[in-house]
Amino acid sequence: MKERILIIEDDDAIQKILKRTFAYEGYQVDSAMDGESGLNLARDNHPDLVILDWMLPGMDGLEVCRRLREMGPAPILMLTAKDTLVDRVHGLDAGADDYVVKPFEVDELLARIRALLRRTQVERAPTLTFQDLILDTSTRQAARKGRTIMLTAKEYDLLELFMRHPHQVLTRELIFDRVWGYDFGGESNVLDVYIRYLRQKLESNGEPRLIQTVRSVGYVMRETV
Repeated sequence: MKERILIIEDDDAIQKILKRTFAYEGYQVDSAMDGESGLNLARDNHPDLVILDWMLPGMDGLEVCRRLREMGPAPILMLTAKDTLVDRVHGLDAGADDYVVKPFEVDELLARIRALLRRTQVERAPTLTFQDLILDTSTRQAARKGRTIMLTAKEYDLLELFMRHPHQVLTRELIFDRVWGYDFGGESNVLDVYIRYLRQKLESNGEPRLIQTVRSVGYVMRETV
Protein backbone atom coordinates (compact mmCIF):
# COMPACT_ATOMS: atom_id res chain seq x y z
CA MET A 1 0.00 0.00 0.00
CA LYS A 2 1.19 3.53 -0.76
CA GLU A 3 1.69 5.65 2.33
CA ARG A 4 -1.10 7.81 3.74
CA ILE A 5 -0.43 11.54 4.21
CA LEU A 6 -2.55 13.80 6.41
CA ILE A 7 -2.59 17.52 5.49
CA ILE A 8 -3.63 19.96 8.24
CA GLU A 9 -3.67 23.34 6.49
CA ASP A 10 -6.27 26.14 6.56
CA ASP A 11 -5.17 27.81 3.31
CA ASP A 12 -7.55 26.33 0.74
CA ALA A 13 -5.30 27.07 -2.24
CA ILE A 14 -2.25 25.42 -0.66
CA GLN A 15 -4.31 22.46 0.49
CA LYS A 16 -5.65 21.89 -3.03
CA ILE A 17 -2.12 22.02 -4.49
CA LEU A 18 -0.83 19.53 -1.92
CA LYS A 19 -3.76 17.14 -2.32
CA ARG A 20 -3.43 17.14 -6.09
CA THR A 21 0.37 16.71 -5.95
CA PHE A 22 0.31 13.88 -3.40
CA ALA A 23 -2.50 12.06 -5.20
CA TYR A 24 -0.55 12.32 -8.47
CA GLU A 25 2.47 10.79 -6.71
CA GLY A 26 0.29 7.89 -5.62
CA TYR A 27 -0.11 8.71 -1.93
CA GLN A 28 -3.37 8.29 -0.07
CA VAL A 29 -4.45 11.70 1.22
CA ASP A 30 -6.60 13.00 4.08
CA SER A 31 -7.03 16.69 4.80
CA ALA A 32 -8.35 19.00 7.49
CA MET A 33 -8.71 22.77 7.79
CA ASP A 34 -8.19 23.00 11.57
CA GLY A 35 -6.29 21.24 14.33
CA GLU A 36 -9.20 19.50 16.02
CA SER A 37 -10.41 17.92 12.77
CA GLY A 38 -6.84 16.94 11.92
CA LEU A 39 -6.37 15.19 15.26
CA ASN A 40 -9.60 13.28 14.75
CA LEU A 41 -8.46 12.13 11.31
CA ALA A 42 -5.07 11.11 12.68
CA ARG A 43 -6.75 9.11 15.44
CA ASP A 44 -9.09 7.34 13.00
CA ASN A 45 -6.86 6.79 9.95
CA HIS A 46 -3.31 6.43 11.34
CA PRO A 47 -1.38 8.48 8.75
CA ASP A 48 2.18 7.55 7.81
CA LEU A 49 3.16 11.24 7.67
CA VAL A 50 1.56 14.56 8.62
CA ILE A 51 1.96 17.92 6.85
CA LEU A 52 1.10 20.50 9.50
CA ASP A 53 0.61 24.25 9.18
CA TRP A 54 1.69 26.34 12.17
CA MET A 55 -0.96 29.09 11.95
CA LEU A 56 -4.31 27.33 12.31
CA PRO A 57 -7.68 28.60 13.55
CA GLY A 58 -8.34 27.67 17.16
CA MET A 59 -5.66 25.24 18.28
CA ASP A 60 -2.31 26.32 16.82
CA GLY A 61 0.09 24.05 15.01
CA LEU A 62 2.50 23.69 17.92
CA GLU A 63 -0.21 22.28 20.17
CA VAL A 64 -1.46 20.01 17.37
CA CYS A 65 2.11 18.82 16.88
CA ARG A 66 2.49 17.96 20.57
CA ARG A 67 -0.75 16.00 20.56
CA LEU A 68 0.14 14.19 17.35
CA ARG A 69 3.45 13.17 18.87
CA GLU A 70 1.62 11.73 21.88
CA MET A 71 -0.55 9.66 19.53
CA GLY A 72 2.26 7.94 17.68
CA PRO A 73 5.59 8.07 15.84
CA ALA A 74 4.38 9.19 12.39
CA PRO A 75 6.78 11.88 11.08
CA ILE A 76 5.49 15.46 11.18
CA LEU A 77 6.61 18.08 8.65
CA MET A 78 5.70 21.62 9.65
CA LEU A 79 4.81 23.95 6.80
CA THR A 80 4.77 27.61 7.81
CA ALA A 81 5.61 31.21 6.98
CA LYS A 82 7.50 31.55 10.29
CA ASP A 83 11.15 31.48 9.25
CA THR A 84 13.29 32.66 12.17
CA LEU A 85 15.70 30.37 13.96
CA VAL A 86 13.64 30.65 17.15
CA ASP A 87 10.51 29.58 15.27
CA ARG A 88 12.31 26.56 13.85
CA VAL A 89 13.55 25.57 17.30
CA HIS A 90 10.03 25.86 18.75
CA GLY A 91 8.64 23.70 15.96
CA LEU A 92 11.26 20.99 16.37
CA ASP A 93 10.94 21.08 20.15
CA ALA A 94 7.20 20.52 19.82
CA GLY A 95 7.92 17.23 18.06
CA ALA A 96 8.23 18.09 14.37
CA ASP A 97 10.68 16.01 12.33
CA ASP A 98 11.25 18.60 9.62
CA TYR A 99 10.39 22.21 8.88
CA VAL A 100 9.63 23.82 5.50
CA VAL A 101 9.11 27.56 5.10
CA LYS A 102 6.47 29.06 2.79
CA PRO A 103 6.66 29.76 -0.07
CA PHE A 104 8.08 26.36 -0.90
CA GLU A 105 9.10 24.38 -3.95
CA VAL A 106 6.92 21.32 -4.47
CA ASP A 107 9.87 19.18 -5.61
CA GLU A 108 11.81 19.97 -2.44
CA LEU A 109 8.76 19.20 -0.29
CA LEU A 110 8.31 15.84 -2.02
CA ALA A 111 11.99 15.03 -1.52
CA ARG A 112 11.73 15.79 2.19
CA ILE A 113 8.62 13.64 2.45
CA ARG A 114 10.37 10.73 0.73
CA ALA A 115 13.33 11.09 3.08
CA LEU A 116 11.11 11.06 6.17
CA LEU A 117 9.18 8.03 4.93
CA ARG A 118 12.40 6.16 4.08
CA ARG A 119 13.69 6.80 7.57
CA THR A 120 10.41 5.55 9.02
CA GLN A 121 10.59 2.39 6.92
CA VAL A 122 14.10 1.67 8.18
CA GLU A 123 13.00 2.17 11.78
CA ARG A 124 9.84 0.11 11.35
CA ALA A 125 10.18 -3.54 12.39
CA PRO A 126 10.36 -5.72 9.24
CA THR A 127 8.53 -8.58 10.96
CA LEU A 128 5.06 -8.35 12.48
CA THR A 129 3.85 -10.98 14.96
CA PHE A 130 0.48 -11.80 16.46
CA GLN A 131 0.07 -14.96 18.51
CA ASP A 132 1.66 -17.72 16.36
CA LEU A 133 1.29 -15.75 13.11
CA ILE A 134 4.34 -14.02 11.61
CA LEU A 135 4.32 -11.60 8.68
CA ASP A 136 7.62 -10.73 6.99
CA THR A 137 7.14 -7.32 5.37
CA SER A 138 10.33 -7.65 3.31
CA THR A 139 9.31 -10.91 1.59
CA ARG A 140 5.55 -10.29 1.94
CA GLN A 141 5.12 -13.84 3.23
CA ALA A 142 3.31 -15.10 6.30
CA ALA A 143 4.07 -18.13 8.44
CA ARG A 144 2.19 -19.97 11.13
CA LYS A 145 3.78 -22.70 13.24
CA GLY A 146 6.56 -23.04 10.68
CA ARG A 147 4.14 -23.31 7.75
CA THR A 148 4.78 -20.76 4.97
CA ILE A 149 1.66 -19.01 3.73
CA MET A 150 1.79 -17.47 0.26
CA LEU A 151 -0.36 -14.36 -0.18
CA THR A 152 -1.67 -12.41 -3.14
CA ALA A 153 -1.00 -8.66 -3.18
CA LYS A 154 -4.40 -7.74 -1.76
CA GLU A 155 -4.34 -10.56 0.80
CA TYR A 156 -0.98 -9.26 2.02
CA ASP A 157 -2.22 -5.66 2.23
CA LEU A 158 -5.27 -6.77 4.18
CA LEU A 159 -3.30 -8.96 6.59
CA GLU A 160 -0.67 -6.26 7.15
CA LEU A 161 -3.41 -3.78 8.06
CA PHE A 162 -4.82 -6.17 10.67
CA MET A 163 -1.40 -7.02 12.09
CA ARG A 164 -0.41 -3.37 12.45
CA HIS A 165 -3.63 -2.75 14.41
CA PRO A 166 -4.27 -5.84 16.57
CA HIS A 167 -7.30 -5.77 18.88
CA GLN A 168 -8.57 -2.68 17.07
CA VAL A 169 -11.96 -2.99 15.39
CA LEU A 170 -11.56 -1.86 11.77
CA THR A 171 -14.72 -0.72 10.04
CA ARG A 172 -15.53 -1.91 6.54
CA GLU A 173 -15.18 1.65 5.27
CA LEU A 174 -11.72 2.08 6.77
CA ILE A 175 -10.53 -1.27 5.38
CA PHE A 176 -11.82 -0.43 1.90
CA ASP A 177 -10.08 2.94 2.04
CA ARG A 178 -6.73 1.63 3.33
CA VAL A 179 -6.49 -1.52 1.17
CA TRP A 180 -8.33 -0.63 -2.03
CA GLY A 181 -7.97 3.14 -1.86
CA TYR A 182 -11.60 3.98 -2.55
CA ASP A 183 -15.14 3.23 -1.42
CA PHE A 184 -16.69 0.17 -3.05
CA GLY A 185 -20.12 1.06 -1.69
CA GLY A 186 -22.09 -0.57 1.06
CA GLU A 187 -23.32 -3.52 -0.96
CA SER A 188 -19.97 -4.84 -2.19
CA ASN A 189 -18.94 -8.25 -0.84
CA VAL A 190 -15.33 -8.12 -2.07
CA LEU A 191 -14.05 -7.60 1.47
CA ASP A 192 -15.92 -10.64 2.76
CA VAL A 193 -14.48 -12.70 -0.09
CA TYR A 194 -10.91 -11.70 0.78
CA ILE A 195 -11.49 -12.29 4.48
CA ARG A 196 -12.63 -15.81 3.57
CA TYR A 197 -9.51 -16.35 1.43
CA LEU A 198 -7.29 -15.20 4.30
CA ARG A 199 -9.03 -17.36 6.86
CA GLN A 200 -8.72 -20.42 4.63
CA LYS A 201 -4.97 -19.89 4.32
CA LEU A 202 -4.36 -18.99 7.97
CA GLU A 203 -6.48 -21.85 9.32
CA SER A 204 -5.69 -24.61 6.81
CA ASN A 205 -4.09 -26.81 9.49
CA GLY A 206 -6.91 -26.29 11.95
CA GLU A 207 -5.33 -23.34 13.73
CA PRO A 208 -7.58 -21.04 15.83
CA ARG A 209 -9.23 -18.13 14.03
CA LEU A 210 -7.48 -14.77 14.40
CA ILE A 211 -9.61 -12.51 12.16
CA GLN A 212 -12.94 -12.11 13.92
CA THR A 213 -16.15 -10.64 12.54
CA VAL A 214 -17.72 -7.69 14.35
CA ARG A 215 -21.31 -7.85 13.15
CA SER A 216 -22.57 -4.77 11.27
CA VAL A 217 -19.23 -2.99 11.83
CA GLY A 218 -16.21 -4.77 10.32
CA TYR A 219 -13.41 -7.04 11.50
CA VAL A 220 -10.80 -7.27 14.23
CA MET A 221 -7.63 -9.32 14.75
CA ARG A 222 -7.80 -10.90 18.17
CA GLU A 223 -7.64 -14.27 19.88
CA THR A 224 -10.58 -16.64 19.63
CA VAL A 225 -12.64 -16.34 22.79
